[in-house]
Amino acid sequence: MRASIAKMSSAFVPVSLLCLSLLTIVPSPADAGFPDKLIKIVVPFAAGGSLDVVARPLADFLSKDLGKAVIIENKPGAASIVGTEAVARSAPDGYTLLLTSTPFVTNPSIRASLPFDTFKAFAPVALVARYFDIVVVSSKLPFKSVQDVIAYAKANPNKLNFGSPGIGTSQHLAGELFKSMAHVDMIHVPYKGTAPAITDLLSGQIQIMFSTVPGAAPFIQGGQLRALAITSVQRSTAFPDLPTVAEADLPGFVVEGWYGLLAPAGTPAEIINLLNASVEKAIRSSAFKTIEANDGLTFAPGTPEDFGRYLQSEAARWRDVVKDAHVQAQ
Repeated sequence: MRASIAKMSSAFVPVSLLCLSLLTIVPSPADAGFPDKLIKIVVPFAAGGSLDVVARPLADFLSKDLGKAVIIENKPGAASIVGTEAVARSAPDGYTLLLTSTPFVTNPSIRASLPFDTFKAFAPVALVARYFDIVVVSSKLPFKSVQDVIAYAKANPNKLNFGSPGIGTSQHLAGELFKSMAHVDMIHVPYKGTAPAITDLLSGQIQIMFSTVPGAAPFIQGGQLRALAITSVQRSTAFPDLPTVAEADLPGFVVEGWYGLLAPAGTPAEIINLLNASVEKAIRSSAFKTIEANDGLTFAPGTPEDFGRYLQSEAARWRDVVKDAHVQAQ
């Protein structure tokens, strides 16, 4: 009997050890061959917008760095909500990501409800870039400075129309903050992107715009638009002769937008950290240094946790502006 039991025990020991061995070598998600298929980055805005400045180069770099194709899918609609919801409902496996901007943190303040919880449905991956806007007017208008605009607006309430690529964008909120701080009344005209807004600015349908640099730069260089100031905290090497709005006439005025990468909530930390490291390599590359110099962007590598804190601070900052300006979704 004892011999039989001993024989049975010796037979079971290797199996137990094998099970333990298998448990100890189960790879983490990031070590399990991620990525082993195509990665899709959803941009919740129309193709050709300002986000394309970083979206396409980022996808190209990540493709090479990660060894698998990374593609951009533009999914516009409802002030970025359509594309954002699509990612929120995606599997949290790192293969569907969201590259978005300021409306991500302003929509909760502007809309009564959203089909997702902004700060619970997503996991921050990386802050890709921050950017300033540039105050531009048609060169046909007599305005030569921010002071000229403010003086005219005070003397002619609601005679100036300012355009933006949509409600809740940094360009829209820059205009609302400008109105509040300068104590002037201007009418906001939202568009479905920067390009149609610029078109109407050139034709005189609107008179002023807080534009992204890529959207306005060709027309500034061509003489059709006149740049008056930038919205950053300090002057930019891209436009060294332009004052900041704060310098020009509104001390304390600072507005910046941002582009950032997020994943569905529940995505494994190993995958998020791998993607964050790849984004950091991208924005340190020579291609992105060229973008930084030409388009007025600032690339500052940071952790996913850094990006999460930044999102929370931006949401809090704009909440008051939205409330004071009575901004609501149309």
